[in-house]
Amino acid sequence: MTTAYPVLPVAAGTLSRVVGALVASAVVSFKAILRAARHRRDAQMLAGLDRRMLADIGLTQSDVQDAFSEPLWADPTALLKERAIERRMNRARMHIVAWEGDGKAFRRPATNRPARETV
Repeated sequence: MTTAYPVLPVAAGTLSRVVGALVASAVVSFKAILRAARHRRDAQMLAGLDRRMLADIGLTQSDVQDAFSEPLWADPTALLKERAIERRMNRARMHIVAWEGDGKAFRRPATNRPARETV
């Protein structure tokens, strides 16, 4: 007694899944490149801003130059966002000031919350 296995339909289904996966991967890559190009075009506007305007959003002209030194397919806004967040966090850290009060040192955060004494 021999059993016949349907080889062709299984192979055709596997081939179609492989081709579908390759096409999906190509589409995702193409969309990422288009998104990076769109963000690069949007970031071009930042290159036209002066030093004071860039400082208002937490960037410097060298940050913008660094962002555009990335490859064409890389998103320059990711680096700019990273640098702006980093500066914002450093600025918040610098607002925490050590005070001397009643002979005890305590730290006052930059927010409106009351300060807690540290031991």
